[in-house]
Amino acid sequence: MATDAVDAVFSTQVDHLLARFVERQRSLFAGMGPDLDELADAAAAFVEGGKRLRPQFCFAGWLVAGGDPDEPGIVPPAASLEWLQGSALVHDDLMDGSNTRRGRPAVHREFESRHRHDARVGDPEGFGESVAVLLGDLMLSWCDEMFRASTLPTVPRALTYLDLCKTEVVAGQFLDVVGQTRPTLSVDEAMRVVRFKSAKYTVERPLHIGAALAGADEDLVAGLSQVALPLGEAFQLRDDVLGVFGDPEVTGKPAGDDLREGKRTVLVARTHELTDAAGRTLLADALGTVDGVAALADLIRSSGALDAVEADISRLEAASDAAIDRLGGRAHEVLHPLALKATRRAR
Repeated sequence: MATDAVDAVFSTQVDHLLARFVERQRSLFAGMGPDLDELADAAAAFVEGGKRLRPQFCFAGWLVAGGDPDEPGIVPPAASLEWLQGSALVHDDLMDGSNTRRGRPAVHREFESRHRHDARVGDPEGFGESVAVLLGDLMLSWCDEMFRASTLPTVPRALTYLDLCKTEVVAGQFLDVVGQTRPTLSVDEAMRVVRFKSAKYTVERPLHIGAALAGADEDLVAGLSQVALPLGEAFQLRDDVLGVFGDPEVTGKPAGDDLREGKRTVLVARTHELTDAAGRTLLADALGTVDGVAALADLIRSSGALDAVEADISRLEAASDAAIDRLGGRAHEVLHPLALKATRRAR
């Protein structure tokens, strides 16, 4: 079967498992009170659809390490990574003050709106923020619960990589939060945030988890890191570009949202590095404002920062491709199409 067909079948299995898992949680919630339907609905809606990249990278690690493509035990650990991502994104949107996610209101905004619509007592914003914290925590717990539902005997070893992944996500998020408190961030500092906040949990650790579940040795795990880190970094740099120049109809977020939120991404760091004194003054004054988005987007283009980041993406893609080629055979067949999907995208 062609790789795309395998990916499609596996993604459908992930979709079905996530839906069944939520229904089981609804049954548990039923004995606790009717208000919890809102929480279950929000969790189900958040993981509905999506690219399923993390489960697919987990499945790819499994296949590269010789795992049986028809083994049902790989589906729960792979699918559980959607709950990890959901947790990270719900909390990230809250910390960034984002209004939308995937074309819908961010969780904290959605529950703030419900508070107002229902004329509830208390602070609408505080209610939305509280629900977002709780939903993110719940989804992190569900990640562990679903992961451990697998019948594979290698689950204990793979949990080591899941634990690392969760620690790295929080560390990367903290580096990002600290970075936003500084007037400027160097390209190296911004890339460190990219590595720990995104690259590791998007590509490297999912590959490691899948490979460990299939019984991979340490040499293969190390080889997968050489593929994953540049690929994961390229993935996030593409995300940064789309955050400024992407089509809102495709990305589900307003164009320039990263600039409006004041994110000190690699794109912004490159602009600070390449522009002149007047450009740096504009960057300092306009970043994090509503009215400065268009001027900053023009500066990013005119300074050469956009071209520089596109060159970074190409360089990282080439490094990942070379690492895939070094693994050879099954890795080439499985990972090359997935690598393209991660970086040659419009959302």
